[in-house]
Amino acid sequence: MNALAVGRAGIWAGEMDRYPARALRRAAAVVEDLGCPALWLPETTGREAMAQAALLLSATRRAVVATGAASIYARDAVSAAAWQRTLAEAFPGRFLLGLGVSHPALVTDVRGHRFGPPVATMRAYLDAMDAAPFGPPVPAPPRVLAALGPRMLRLAAERAWGAHPLGMPVEHTRRARSLLGPRALLAVTQLVVLDPSRARAAELARAHAAAALPNRLALLRELGFDDADALPDRLVDALVVTGGPEDVVRRVEEQHEAGADHVSLHVLTATPDEPPLRQWCELAAYLW
Repeated sequence: MNALAVGRAGIWAGEMDRYPARALRRAAAVVEDLGCPALWLPETTGREAMAQAALLLSATRRAVVATGAASIYARDAVSAAAWQRTLAEAFPGRFLLGLGVSHPALVTDVRGHRFGPPVATMRAYLDAMDAAPFGPPVPAPPRVLAALGPRMLRLAAERAWGAHPLGMPVEHTRRARSLLGPRALLAVTQLVVLDPSRARAAELARAHAAAALPNRLALLRELGFDDADALPDRLVDALVVTGGPEDVVRRVEEQHEAGADHVSLHVLTATPDEPPLRQWCELAAYLW
């Protein structure tokens, strides 16, 4: 697979679905003008991931646009393969497909599908993607898998360019690297709060850590957070870095030292309907 120049740090814009299309394009252009090499976007119940990736690619000139992650329940494998190759052909070296199994509630209650065994379902989906026909002779583009548990991480090393764990502490990054091996890409997402009010930053960090906890509880206990269900301060600090840009840079370096190749920063604010342009600019002075 061809590697993409995602750099050491990027932006994971988790609230992009909230922005009007004009603001979406402007935000992408700002991120690129700041020197950020990679812009990640999620897929939940908002815009369709591939269409939004095309919007962002059209609004930028150089940055890699990555889905972090597109749900395998949102489109069949043949469509996913066609979308991936179409964007890779139209924007050479700039589209990275991240795939994930999503969450049972989103799959069953929102999309109306049956949530299958995660690793087996993902493996079958990748098989179908690899067998899918596509007209133009485009080299196989790279892909990554949203992976937290050991089995999905091993599948990412086997069948993808690497893995994209979202919102986990440095301890998980160290374990993920050991499971992936030395060659696979490890692109982690780090939650960040840059707020001059320490009280407001702490409240925001705790709220987002609590929201992330249910899907990570067992893994966090395995990593040594035995009291994870009580959400102690040390766990909030491990999941969400607060303070100034220097504190964020320090955490980014810790993630790299633990084995990450790329760290995308999800900047959390009290106004998620607005792009965090000020915070992105503050980070740019230290990272790009």
